[in-house]
Amino acid sequence: MKHYLAIATVLILAAVAWITLGAALTQRTSDAASRMDSSIATTWGPPLAQSHPTVYYLSPTAGGKRPIDPKASEIEITVHSDPKKKGLRHYRTYTADFIGTYQLHNPTPVTQTIYTRFRLPGEARYEQFSLSIGEKISTKAPANGQITEATILTPGETRPLRVSYRTTGLDTWHYAFIDAPRIRAFNLTMLTDFDEIDFPTGTESPTTREPIDEGGWRLNWDYGDVLGAGAIGMAMPAVVNPGPVAARITFFAPFSLIFFFAVILIAAALRHIHLHPMNYLFLACGCFAFQLLFAYLVDLISIHAAFTIAASISLILVSGYLWLVAGIAFASIAATAQFAYMVLFSYSFFFPGTTGITLTIGAILTLAGLMLVTAKTDWNTILNLTKNAPHSPPPLPTSA
Repeated sequence: MKHYLAIATVLILAAVAWITLGAALTQRTSDAASRMDSSIATTWGPPLAQSHPTVYYLSPTAGGKRPIDPKASEIEITVHSDPKKKGLRHYRTYTADFIGTYQLHNPTPVTQTIYTRFRLPGEARYEQFSLSIGEKISTKAPANGQITEATILTPGETRPLRVSYRTTGLDTWHYAFIDAPRIRAFNLTMLTDFDEIDFPTGTESPTTREPIDEGGWRLNWDYGDVLGAGAIGMAMPAVVNPGPVAARITFFAPFSLIFFFAVILIAAALRHIHLHPMNYLFLACGCFAFQLLFAYLVDLISIHAAFTIAASISLILVSGYLWLVAGIAFASIAATAQFAYMVLFSYSFFFPGTTGITLTIGAILTLAGLMLVTAKTDWNTILNLTKNAPHSPPPLPTSA
C-alpha cells in the first residue's frame, strides 16, 4: 500500500506542476494579447465592413434629400488570407482588393444633381484608391471616413461610379446595405485563396459557389430585386493560437499521465518488474518535459515544429530511461503508451471540439485492452496477497 501511495503522490506533484505551468502560460498569453491587439489593429486595420453607397438628389418636396438606388451594381472582392503570428497568438489578418461599379441614374423627368456618398470600410490604410464618376476622377480626401461627389444627369441618363482600392483587415470582411432597403440588379463576386470558408452570423449564403483550381473559392451573390437584403460576409480561416493550445494541453496532461501510469503499473506487474516510486518520479519528469519545452519553443518557432521537437525529446527521455531500467521490451510498451496518451491526445487540441471524444475513446480503448490482457491473471499471486493469508495447522500425527 505504501508503494502505491508513493506513486499517487508522484501523480499529485506532477499535476500541481502542470497546473502551475498552465497558469503561467495563460498569463503570458493574456499579457501578450493586451499588448499586441491594439498594435495589430493599428497596423492591419479592424474587421472591415464596406457599405453600399448612398445616392440621392435634393428635393424640396421630399424634405431635403430623396434617396435613389443605383440602377445596377457590379462588385468584385478578392480576399487573401495572411495570418500573422505575434508572440503566443495568431491573428487572422487579410488583404482585400475591392473593385465596384455602380450605375448612377436620374429617375426624374428633369435634370438633377445626383450626389453619391461612399463610405470607406474602416480606419485602415488604403492603397491604389480610385473613385470616379464617368470620366471625372475624384481628388477629394475622405472626411469622417467618407467621400461625397456630385454629378449632373439629364432625365433618364446613366453614369458609372467606379471605386477600387486595396486594404488590409482583421478577422472578417462584410458588405452591408445600411441605407439601402431595396436592392436591384446587384451582383457581388468574391474570390478567396483559402478553402475553409465561413459566413459570419447575420450574413447570407452565396447564390452560387465553385472551387478554384489553384485553391480557394469563387462565390457569387446575385440579387435581382430584393427588399431587406442581408449583409454579405466572410470570416477568415481559423488558425491555431499557440498560447491557448499550449495551455489546454498542459492543463489536461495529468489525465494522460494517469492512463500512462496505469499501463506501466499493470505491465510491470505482469512481467514481474519492480519499479520503485523514484522510477515513477523520473518518468513523470520525462513526461513533464514535453509540455515545458513546448511552452517555450512555441514562442520561437512554428507550433507544429515545436510540438514535434518537444514530443520527440520526451519520448526519448522516457523510453531511454525505461530501456536502462527494465530492458527494451518493456521500454517499447512504455513508448507506445506514451505516444498514445501524451502525444496523440495532446495533438487533438489542434482540432477544436475533438478533445472530449478523444479522451473518451482513449479511456475506453485502454480499459478494453487492459481487460483483455489481464482477463486470466491471478492478481493474488501477482500482488503477493496470498503470502500473508493464514495457513492451516499441520495435521497431528496418528498414534500407532
